Amino acid sequence: MSMSFDAIVIGSGFGGAVSACRLAEAGQRVLVLERGRRWATEDLPRGPEDDWVFDAQDPQRHHGWLDLRLFPRVGVAQGAGVGGGSLIYANVFVEAERFVFDHGWPEEIDFEALAPHYATAGRMLEVQTLPAGQRTARHRLMQEAAQATGAADRFRDLPLAVRFDDAWHYGLADPHDPRHSSAQTNVAGRAQGTCMHCGDCDLGCPVGARNTLDLNYLARAEDRGAEIRPLCLVQAIEPDGQGYRVRYRRLDGGGEASESARRVVVAAGSLGSTELLLRCRDQYRTLPALSPRLGHGWCANGDFLTPALYAGRDVSPTRGPTITCAIDYLDGSDGGARYFVEDGGFPDVVGNALRAALERHAAGERLFEGWRLLLDGLLQGHDPQAHLMPWFGQGVDASDGVMRLERGWFDRDLALELDYDVRRSRPVVQALVERHKRLSAATGGLALEPPSWSLFDYLLTPHPLGGCNMGTRAEVGVVDHKGEAFGYPGLHVLDGSIVPRALGLNPSRTIAALAERAMAEILA
Repeated sequence: MSMSFDAIVIGSGFGGAVSACRLAEAGQRVLVLERGRRWATEDLPRGPEDDWVFDAQDPQRHHGWLDLRLFPRVGVAQGAGVGGGSLIYANVFVEAERFVFDHGWPEEIDFEALAPHYATAGRMLEVQTLPAGQRTARHRLMQEAAQATGAADRFRDLPLAVRFDDAWHYGLADPHDPRHSSAQTNVAGRAQGTCMHCGDCDLGCPVGARNTLDLNYLARAEDRGAEIRPLCLVQAIEPDGQGYRVRYRRLDGGGEASESARRVVVAAGSLGSTELLLRCRDQYRTLPALSPRLGHGWCANGDFLTPALYAGRDVSPTRGPTITCAIDYLDGSDGGARYFVEDGGFPDVVGNALRAALERHAAGERLFEGWRLLLDGLLQGHDPQAHLMPWFGQGVDASDGVMRLERGWFDRDLALELDYDVRRSRPVVQALVERHKRLSAATGGLALEPPSWSLFDYLLTPHPLGGCNMGTRAEVGVVDHKGEAFGYPGLHVLDGSIVPRALGLNPSRTIAALAERAMAEILA
């Protein structure tokens, strides 16, 4: 039977982008189906009228930048667009630590097996650490906190997928102006700028300094002939002769369509891939033999943020790359709890909105000049968030969450539900919070434990893992060490959903390395 493509990749995050690139380089006809849009720099959301939200309940009308799912005990933040999670992540591209692979993985997967693929992914994203001449106030605070608490040897700079210009520094006139960003060409031949510490990483860099996947892996895939179709929401996968048929809905109003391929790579993220396969197994029954472990083994990767106030210290969390350094307690020396403290930053959302309003209304003179001068003065004046330090981090929490499909009392359709009991994960999360408090106190700050945690045990994670876990057989996992689904040859899952346990730090590089390794095995 004639197939439309040799391979269809569902999703364009770290697993999907790697897969599409390597399959296309091998000469295969590759189609990438991405539910989000392709974002250009000038389209990035900034003001209140922009497209921020991807609404899973109504994606045809609302297909914005961020997909935020709120479940009873945990919230999950995901990117939506060509480039997947790389569009909203904090640029940290760090390897997992060796202990993570001690148990829970197929025997073929350990640190040594992934080491060459970690290196390849690092080269593709051109990682580097923050230049010495560009240390932020948060970076200095972190290093001081490590020294003050006897943890100087645990402090380290983190590898970042960001382009820096060593000539940039905070002493420049108006240092965050885009004119200080220098034009460069990356390894995929795409034009990018260099970081000028504007702090907008999580909203999309206005000068293209972040090495998002659309500028490297996906760019190379397209150069080798891969086709990327944005705004295509996959609904089902079904066996079709010697391959699979993928049915999807076009969110641009194009209706429903389908394509077939001998190989399908599901890379829609922990929630997306798991939900799609649950629907195929339990709702549409197109893949009824999928493992009974599908949906099990989910974790929040111990993500937590504790704000701290510094009355007499300028921290300026809205300036600089979102995360730059860490204090590493993953050795379990804190009572057995393993966690990774990071400096946190966030975009100046209010300032961005005001700037966007000024730009929109400047030509039409719809704002009185007095108001314009007032707003401009506020933007140039004192930063009201200058004394706030967002202590961030991850931990090795329990991988015991369960995803399933369920129909509510008043719902007509089955919806994804996530059962996550925080009790087994509470000790490591609380240890991270207490470390945040000690680091704050040692540097003159006051940490404020969020009431969402202290009162309601509620977590929010941008790093969901599990749901289609790797294993040695269908009784204990959904896919094997190559990401191939047990019982379905040619059907692979390659994204964060296959990671069988918490990593305790940013997972993007491990996801990319797992995909690199799988593709090397598949194409050998």
